[in-house]
Amino acid sequence: MTLISEHVETDTREKILVVAERLFRQMGYQKTTVADIAKELRMSPANVYRFFDSKKSIHEGVARTLMGEVEVEARRIAAQSGPAKPRLRELLTTINRMNTERYVGDSKLHEMVEIAMEEDWDVCVVHIECVTGIIGQVIAQGVASGEFEAPDLPLAALCTCTGMIRFFHPQMIAQAVNKPSATIDQMIDFLFRALEPRKAN
Repeated sequence: MTLISEHVETDTREKILVVAERLFRQMGYQKTTVADIAKELRMSPANVYRFFDSKKSIHEGVARTLMGEVEVEARRIAAQSGPAKPRLRELLTTINRMNTERYVGDSKLHEMVEIAMEEDWDVCVVHIECVTGIIGQVIAQGVASGEFEAPDLPLAALCTCTGMIRFFHPQMIAQAVNKPSATIDQMIDFLFRALEPRKAN
């Protein structure tokens, strides 16, 4: 009986998040109320609050879902076989593409991310740490195969992620449109040069 109850609760939570994401896209985060979400689901606001204690926690749940999809794709790329260098390039360009498609062309969703960044939600910090960790895994594989040299792997992953911020951060991607900038491939080539094994003197 408990398992059935837990399944129903999980299902309801997911439905709330799906409807919330749709309304955030249509109306914007600021204009969407918990009452709007409840009305779409044909339930009372009080019932929504049984699953999420605030509108902010619903928002965090939506952000977590969107970021989680990026993480799943990043892990898939990292787990592939073959040389590390092309996989790292695919990983970095995929994160950029997914964030560009989701947030930059969608002003309402962009607003949601902007608020998340401003409030420094834990969900954003966890996502950045996760992405940095996945980048570190591929760099470690490159070190093992001799493609990269990184005596301090966590630092190499952090520097790579930091170097890609302009291409990862939704606000920076949007603000850099039509402004002078290195291309993503030029930036990745630059980072690869920093990771290349040093030639013996």
